[in-house]
Amino acid sequence: MSSTTAPSSTTAAGPTTRPARTAREHTATVLAVLLALGIGYVGIGYLFAPGSTVSGFGLPEWPHGGAAAFFDIKGIRDLASGIAVLVLLAAGHRRALGLLLLVDALIPLDDALNVLSHHGSAAAAYGIHGATAVLVVLTGALFLTERRPTA
Repeated sequence: MSSTTAPSSTTAAGPTTRPARTAREHTATVLAVLLALGIGYVGIGYLFAPGSTVSGFGLPEWPHGGAAAFFDIKGIRDLASGIAVLVLLAAGHRRALGLLLLVDALIPLDDALNVLSHHGSAAAAYGIHGATAVLVVLTGALFLTERRPTA
């Protein structure tokens, strides 16, 4: 027997029933969590272990000395991006999360363009950054096209 509604609860206005999440909504949620945790992990890597993290980015050389502050900039940017996704998800703002993901897709797209324009690894540009941009756009689109049945 399959259920189409989640457990009901009672409010001051009376009992309420919340529609159950669809498989598509679960997929969007899982993808968003994986993206958030993944980019958060990358951000922490740039903040605390940049030497072991930078090789996967795809650029042919890295800043040294004072210019190495780039790692802190990239690290906090990536960590904050992941946290923002988790905050909107936890708050239940699924449409806003979809919009944020579409905007956030500009980050890996720009990373890919930077790698290519600085004669870096095409494999990293397309396989890491490009693929990430596509996954972020698809996940955002899943959130933006959710249709919740009315109770």
